[in-house]
Amino acid sequence: MTDALSRLLETRDWLMADGATGTNLFNMGLTSGDAPEMWNEEHPDRILSLYKSAVDAGSDIFLTNSFGGNASRLKLHGAEKRARALSRISAELGRQIADKAGRPVVVAGSVGPTGEIFAPMGPLTHAVAVEIFHEQAEGLKEGGADVLWLETISAPEEYRAAAEAFALAGMPWCGTMSFDTAGRTMMGVTSAAMVDMVEALPNPPIAFGANCGTGASDLLRTVLGFAAQGTERPIIAKGNAGIPKYHDGHIHYDGTPELMAEYAVLARDAGATIIGGCCGTMPEHLEHMKRALETRPRGPRPTLDQITSLLGGFTSAGDGTGDDAAAPRRSRRGSRRAE
Repeated sequence: MTDALSRLLETRDWLMADGATGTNLFNMGLTSGDAPEMWNEEHPDRILSLYKSAVDAGSDIFLTNSFGGNASRLKLHGAEKRARALSRISAELGRQIADKAGRPVVVAGSVGPTGEIFAPMGPLTHAVAVEIFHEQAEGLKEGGADVLWLETISAPEEYRAAAEAFALAGMPWCGTMSFDTAGRTMMGVTSAAMVDMVEALPNPPIAFGANCGTGASDLLRTVLGFAAQGTERPIIAKGNAGIPKYHDGHIHYDGTPELMAEYAVLARDAGATIIGGCCGTMPEHLEHMKRALETRPRGPRPTLDQITSLLGGFTSAGDGTGDDAAAPRRSRRGSRRAE
């Protein structure tokens, strides 16, 4: 049987993913330094509320509260032996919401980075990384996740290890990287290099793309980079709601719901098929994004100037590929606040 995400992709020319996990949980009372995954057991009502808010806002896909749910990350909280169980519970809670939605909704099992550096520069070996990702994948599978969703990855070695682990679990998957260093990932991957890597995998993802990073403008420039490679694989765009600002003792994202609606339409026109938000993206952002995607006709592929005129300038001069001349720097227009 075809997986749930692939079935949706066969019938729709765009899908909307969810918004932020961490930002929403902090608004519910999560304290900095705490492991959000522990709330799957301690506050399941709040996790159910998080999932439901995305579905109510129109999301076709939502991610489980399991981003840091691998043994390496949970070791920081003395909970490394709970990785499989906490991931399973996050997906079980997701199934409760998706199965009552009254329409097809995909439960995507979130899998974040291990937080370790790969050998020879660091202690993490390929075999250990595969083991860590496989354990979490099995937990998400047991909980009823429809698809695994690798996100915020910087190193190609980690992306490849996760792909191998997901094959061992026999699960379909999607995978995004974070292009947060002048158009590249922290480990130097460009948009073009990611396309090459994805297409060379023995177990490629259903869809691939970019999440988080810096602002929405930068992420769309990366999406244009993916599309320029001629890939036929669905592209994911999950951009932050503006630029983070430190304000009154907490991080605040300056992207308004109206700005994120513009971002969603531009992402679709730039070539993305799965469109959502990342840090700072709240249900009200998603509602505006959904409305814009449903009501505004598809347009031509946007230019860099069109992106910056609507969303604000880029945070770096170039997209990481060496063609720096065509990318305007961030302008004052990009400093709108959503206060």
